[in-house]
Parts: sequence; structure tokens; C-alpha cells
Amino acid sequence: MNITEIRAVGLVGATPEGGWSDELRPDDCVHTLIAVETDEGVTGLGGVFTNDGLVHAALDVLRPFYEGETALEPERVTEKLRQNMFWLGRGGSIEHTISGIDIALWDILGKATGQPVGRLLGGRYRDRVKPYASLLMDEPSRMAAHLGPLYDHGFRAFKIGWGPFGRQSDATDEAIVRVARDAVGDDSLLMVDAGGSDAFWSQGYKWALRASRMLSEYDVAWFEEALAPDDIENHKLLREHAPLPIAGGEVLTRRQAFRPWIEAGALDIVQPDVTKVGGITESRRIAWMAQDHGLQMIPHGWNTAVGLAADLQLASAFPNTDLVEYITGSPYVDDIIDGGWSLDEDGMLRIPDTPGLGIELDMDAVERYARDGAGPLL
Repeated sequence: MNITEIRAVGLVGATPEGGWSDELRPDDCVHTLIAVETDEGVTGLGGVFTNDGLVHAALDVLRPFYEGETALEPERVTEKLRQNMFWLGRGGSIEHTISGIDIALWDILGKATGQPVGRLLGGRYRDRVKPYASLLMDEPSRMAAHLGPLYDHGFRAFKIGWGPFGRQSDATDEAIVRVARDAVGDDSLLMVDAGGSDAFWSQGYKWALRASRMLSEYDVAWFEEALAPDDIENHKLLREHAPLPIAGGEVLTRRQAFRPWIEAGALDIVQPDVTKVGGITESRRIAWMAQDHGLQMIPHGWNTAVGLAADLQLASAFPNTDLVEYITGSPYVDDIIDGGWSLDEDGMLRIPDTPGLGIELDMDAVERYARDGAGPLL
């Protein structure tokens, strides 16, 4: 079974806000779907957290290395792509695109063998996992209105991020967290993401340590991206002195980028994004590395239904990956999957046990959000 073609379609028209200082608009493209086609009629789905123009350009560069390759060896094929891209720079949009190809090849391997991807990764430790509702922070007076409906929907874990936090005053920061805790109650997990990868993030170690102490008073489960994403030394200090777990890593690509952070003890929770880091293959390697160092891997998941499906399969394959990120209010998560997602009575998501990623796309919805002139995905 060989690769014949790889298609890519950018999603536009309903792009959710990202919290960035240069905020996303609905017609901005930051999410691209990939379909890998084979000569035996089996097609795999992948997702890329990158503009479709960059994905198409990357596919043009990668084509000589994937065209005609076997579709049943995702680890070898994507490592071949990675190894041959050193002259374009390791990481960035090339690696993001390889991520989507890798996810799609695992989907194909699952479909060809009749197994869910999690089983192919070594075995399924769970058949359901708790999703945490991931949403942007707002002014304290509006936070409860954002969180209340999500709690009523059944979510029992929440992450609030970016927005005014760390950008106005310590008093505002605490007011946001206090309102959030009151809105979701003591029975829910609550996490806080400062958004330190935002452009020109100005807060440093002393602010982060002070904020971590405040967050611990509200039983916050982890503090994410409290510092600039390349500041490994201060992350290490913060992890040593903060009274709650420190999380990060969503901007890193390739397992080699995670190694110094893990070996330095700079994080409690590592957060590779499967649509950026190198796909399921690299996420698995990072999860193994984290596990060997007594750390937890919780995937970053601010992407699409395909990325969420990949995260669910990863969560099934690692004993301590007990949460997945669920971006709320995004049609690219909720609308493009056939049948949608649903929480059970415990606020858990079922992990598909059908072959591959275990999902089918609603192609009418995909076409509705596809950039004009993109052509069909499938």
C-alpha cells in the first residue's frame, strides 16, 4: 500500500480567537486538514496547526521523499522526511506539515490492520478520558458567563488562558481566578495558562512565582506557560519553588527540543501538540521520555477534531495521560466530525475503538469551512 497523493485544505470562516496580541480573525487560516491517499483506496486523515499556504509549500518540498512510499510505516516514513529537511531548518512549518502526514499514516495503518491507533501504539490503558474545556480568559465580570454553560454541559475540568491575565494587574489576575473557581465549584479541575508564548511576553520569574502562590490558594491544578517559551532556566527555578505543577512545551517541535527541558527538570507536565511536534510518532517518543523522568504528558490541543482524535488515541496508550484539551466554541472541533462529540454522565469522552483514529469527517461541514478554490479533501 503506497502513498499516491497528499491533499491539504485550510479551514477559514470560523477561526476562533487565539488570545494572541495580534488577534486572529475568523477568515485567518491557522488550521489545515490533510488527507493521505493510497493506491489501495485507503485514505488517512491528519491535521496541521499551520496556515494552508505554508502547508502546500511544505508538501511541494516533501513530495520527492513521500511519493510512492509505503503508507504502512509511519515512523520510518516521517523520520525519512525529517532527516531530509535539515537544509530547510528543523522544526517550523515543515515539521508541522510532517505532523499531519504522520497522523494520517497512523490512521491508514489502523484502517489497514483493523485496529485503533492506541492499540498499535502498544495497548489501550483506558477507553475514555476526561476532556478539559479550554477557553480564553475575560474580565472578571464576564468569566462566570463563559464557564457556567460549559459546566452545565457536563465538563468537570477547565483551563482558562491568556486574555488579561498577567497583562493588567495582580488584582485582576486573582479576581479572574476567584470568579472562575466559584463558577466551576470545588469538584472541578481548574488550570491556568498565562500564555507566555504571546508576542513580547514581558513577565518574568518573580511575577510567575508570585502568581503561582496565588493560584495554589485556589487549588489550581497546573500553571501553564508562565514564562517565555525559551526561558528554560527560569522554568527550572519556577518548578523548584512554585507550590503547584508547572506545564509547558506547546511551541516546541521534535523530541530533541523536549529533551533538555525534561532532563533539566524544567516542567512537571509536558505538552506536545500532535499537529506541530511531529505527529503521533514524536508525541509518543516525548511521552516515553517524560514517563522515564517521572513526568506527565498531557497533549496540547488547540486545533481541530482530527487533532483531538489523535490526542484521544495517545491518551489511551499512556497510563498517566488522563486529560485531553478540548477547545470550546470552535466549529473546527464540533462541526466537522460526523456525529459530533458527546460527554458521558461523568464528564468523560469515549476514546474510539474502531480502526485508525476512529472518526469520519462531515464533508459538507469541511467544504463549508474550506478556503475557496481549495478543492475537495476526500
